[in-house]
Amino acid sequence: MPLKELKTDTENTLTIERILHTKRYSLTLDKTLCVGCEICQITCPREAIEIKKTPKKNGEKAQRPIFDVSEQKCSYCGMCEPICPFSALEVRVDGQRMVPVLEKESFPKLIREIEVDPTKCDIDCIDCQEVCPLNLISVKILAPGGKEISPEEARSMPNKENLKVKVNIEKNLSPCCRLCELKCPKGAIHVRKIMHGILRINLEKCPDGCQDCLDVCPIPGALYLDESDRKVHTNETFCVFCGTCTIVCPVKEALVLDRRTIHHTPVSSGAWNKALEKLTSAKEYSKEAKTKALTKAKKMAEKRLLLKEAS
Repeated sequence: MPLKELKTDTENTLTIERILHTKRYSLTLDKTLCVGCEICQITCPREAIEIKKTPKKNGEKAQRPIFDVSEQKCSYCGMCEPICPFSALEVRVDGQRMVPVLEKESFPKLIREIEVDPTKCDIDCIDCQEVCPLNLISVKILAPGGKEISPEEARSMPNKENLKVKVNIEKNLSPCCRLCELKCPKGAIHVRKIMHGILRINLEKCPDGCQDCLDVCPIPGALYLDESDRKVHTNETFCVFCGTCTIVCPVKEALVLDRRTIHHTPVSSGAWNKALEKLTSAKEYSKEAKTKALTKAKKMAEKRLLLKEAS
């Protein structure tokens, strides 16, 4: 039995703690990073996480859903942390960052594949920095010797070939929406999306004048208002398939989200199989499970062959 269970809610963080005789567990949500999506709630094996729809007042824009977690139900397994596309959650044990399911290798990490070739960048271009909706990109211009200079100073210098561009991206926080890649005029950035799928709006069920999904979407351009029919439409090129839009949608099945693939590190476990089954379509889950079974069978066959050759 825990000695104490605590819950601390501040403007920017929500923290729950479980204090035992020999251990102290904590789970912290960074509200500045959380977009109120459904992924942690779907993944949680104890149903400890609840994503609450924020009440909407007449005439106001829809607000993003609110994350809540039960300090009694949470087991501090850590499944919610590595699966969060916005890296808004953090698990600690005795004050040290540690995710039990990762330590046990029973859960994968999301792969955030972002590559930058700064040699292709124009000296005075900061398009990627300006387009990033989460302010995760900073572009610096370095003069010989490593001194940082402004774009104005760079443009006035006679020997621009001696200048270097350094693009810093906080990859661990990126949901890999690809806005920076497609905005870059020189093709200097390559991004592989973490999740692929389908997001469809049933225009017949979509209420006239409703823009709730557009109001809460964290990625500009993933949803957009078509002036011809005054309806919201989808652009899956930028969508990160977080599901925030489906939570605030006032009409059931007006928005349909179907995750097909999740780019993650290799893992084979019952915990991940259950999470994957809930997060993706049945077809994708079956496909990955079949691939794992074939890989396991191949390894067993190779092992038997080696044993036979050794004997």
